[in-house]
Amino acid sequence: MSDDTTSEAYAQRLQQREGARWKQLLDVQRPYRWNLRRLGLGRTLDVGCGIGRNLTTLPSGSLGVDHNPSSIAVAQSRGLDAVTTDEFDARHPQPPAQPEYDSLLLSHVLEHMTRDEGIGLLERYLPFVRRTVAVICPQERGYTTDATHVTFLDGRDIAGMLEQVGLRTRSVRSFPFPRFAGKAFTYNETVVLADRP
Repeated sequence: MSDDTTSEAYAQRLQQREGARWKQLLDVQRPYRWNLRRLGLGRTLDVGCGIGRNLTTLPSGSLGVDHNPSSIAVAQSRGLDAVTTDEFDARHPQPPAQPEYDSLLLSHVLEHMTRDEGIGLLERYLPFVRRTVAVICPQERGYTTDATHVTFLDGRDIAGMLEQVGLRTRSVRSFPFPRFAGKAFTYNETVVLADRP
C-alpha cells in the first residue's frame, strides 16, 4: 500500500474498497448517500473527490476536483464531471467575479493534511462558493485505518478551522451513530456545516 494519495496505487485501493462484494451486497453506502442528499448542498464543488463516490449523489452541475490523476480518470470513466487540480487551475486562473457553486464539500480530505494545509485548501476554493461548506471527517477508529491520515480532527477542530476562514458554523453532527461510537465503529463520521456570513 502506498502512503501517497497522489499515486495510482491509492486510486486502485479506493476502487478495491468501494467494490468489495460484501459492501455491494449490503449497499453499505446507502445511509451515507441519504445523509449527503439531506444536507441540501445544491451545485457542489467536491474537492478531494477521489474516484467520485460522492459525485454520484450530488446534484447535476457539481464538479469534482482531486490531485490524483488516476482517481480523476476513474471518476471520468464513470461519466462524472471531475478534473485534476491542475485542470481546475487552468479553467480558473483567477477567482470568479461571482461564485459558481452553492457549496464546497471536503469529504475525508482534511485528515490527510496538516491544519495549516487544510486552512490553505479552504481559502483556495472558498471564492468559488456562494453559501455553504460541508466537511466530513472520520472519527477515531476510522482515522486509524489509513496510513495517509495526518491529522485527527474532531467537530470542534473542524468548526475552528471553518471559523478561521470567516465562516459561521451551522451544525456539528456525528453520523450514522452517536459520537461515542466513533471510538469503535470505523465508518462513523463527523459532519460539520458552515455558512458564509
